[in-house]
Amino acid sequence: MNEILSKENCLSHYKWGNNCDGWNFVIGDEAVIKQELMPAQTAEKLHFHTYATQFFFILKGQATFLIDGETRVVNAQEGLQIKAGQQHQIRNATTQDLEFVLFSYPSTQNDRTDCE
Repeated sequence: MNEILSKENCLSHYKWGNNCDGWNFVIGDEAVIKQELMPAQTAEKLHFHTYATQFFFILKGQATFLIDGETRVVNAQEGLQIKAGQQHQIRNATTQDLEFVLFSYPSTQNDRTDCE
């Protein structure tokens, strides 16, 4: 039977960065699907993935991305794809929480290089 997943019964919950949260829904070699929450004024480190392409879909709030030196703002109910090899960073430059779904294909397991 196919299981309905939520934050409460996901595969795993994790903390990252400066008090950010993540929930894993799908973990496999071919793809990873997770939901993440970034509190106000938080950012991840600038990095890239050699093999994985990522698609961010913003559920709530506004995300500011730095991609290969270019800034892009993505609002709730919008999405953005980042291709393998592109240096990128997501920031929450607002005073509200930022919540998004992240699809990575193939998996980002052992496929991340920090630029800083």
